[in-house]
Amino acid sequence: MGQLLGPDFPSEIGLAVSGGGDSMAMLTLAHNWSHVWGVRLRVVTVDHGLRPESADEAAMVALECAELGWPHTTLRWHWDGTGNKMDAARRGRLALIDEWRGSLSHVLMAHTRDDVAETFLMRLARGSGVDGLSAMSARRHVGGIQILRPCLEMGRAELRHYLTVLKGRWFEDPSNDDPAYGRVRMRRLLADLQAEGLGAETLADTAARLRDDRLALAMRAATIWDGVGTQTGWGGLTLAPDWHEQVEPATQRRLLSAMLRFVSGADYAPRAEALEGLRDRLVSGGGGTLHGCEVIHHRGRVLMFREAAAVAEATAIAPGVTWDGRWQVTTPDHAGRTIRALGEDGWRQVAETPPCAPPFRAALSLPSIWQDDTLLACDALGVGPGNTARLCRAGVFRDFLLSH
Repeated sequence: MGQLLGPDFPSEIGLAVSGGGDSMAMLTLAHNWSHVWGVRLRVVTVDHGLRPESADEAAMVALECAELGWPHTTLRWHWDGTGNKMDAARRGRLALIDEWRGSLSHVLMAHTRDDVAETFLMRLARGSGVDGLSAMSARRHVGGIQILRPCLEMGRAELRHYLTVLKGRWFEDPSNDDPAYGRVRMRRLLADLQAEGLGAETLADTAARLRDDRLALAMRAATIWDGVGTQTGWGGLTLAPDWHEQVEPATQRRLLSAMLRFVSGADYAPRAEALEGLRDRLVSGGGGTLHGCEVIHHRGRVLMFREAAAVAEATAIAPGVTWDGRWQVTTPDHAGRTIRALGEDGWRQVAETPPCAPPFRAALSLPSIWQDDTLLACDALGVGPGNTARLCRAGVFRDFLLSH
């Protein structure tokens, strides 16, 4: 905890506690640590509603927090039945926690060494490279949250032993024994691999070394970016026309992948084949679209921006909302006002664009504020009072490149 949070500890941190053995042990550890350092805790449980027992588990966490003297909140998530259930639950959990946290900037999650090893095997089965096989980081920015994982070097059995000695409570999720889930199958496989010297600790150590390798590769890409890249004030990224010269293809792909994730706000990198296709087109002087982004040549540079088609249907009602997962949009007088992409109809209402304005194709996907069919504000084009939209991400692409 000291390494993750110090030397200047925040006055308050959040804990995501499900009721399972790992998170209940983390809650107890954090409770004891907080008394030494005077840091307050706020606890949240996301009830996914996927099992009948989930409500009882959330109630147990609430009772434990009441006994320890910490505030607890239960948030409820409902699956709409589309997409991968586990991935949708993970995304939904993060979104709910982000809304719940308020001014909190640090939230603890109880991933363990076993989680690292299981993830390693799952990604190995999918043919992942260095990035996919690297261990999850103990500290990671996700939107406006710093996700901290203080238990990464602890084993699942260790944490349960700790709780057992203290006569602590926890629930065992029956899905942890359901072979329909890939993680459960890998967990069982680990037990067999242990006899061959490939147990959780060995695989987690390998993943940690690969994480160090990934950082070295990211630093190489960041060095290239420093020489050829620029970041616009309206959310686009540009590269010098000779950006690819004297740069190995692997670093070219790494740089482009990070740019695509930064501009699109996506959690995942594009597929390798599609990324290689875009790289081929760009080094040949062309452009294209991928991962919700568009790349063109503009004023002698390669310009990447949000693809208009990707946000054509994205709307929100003001004030103070997150639009397209990337922009925080505010307006003091919001009655009946809508936030959406500028589009061609918005472009036609702009009388004159400032010198630093993005080109037409890039402007189409910019956040803008509307009253019915009238454009009221679009910061990048000089329309409206200004300061109505800001990027949610800390804004420095180089930092993003090194941390993702």
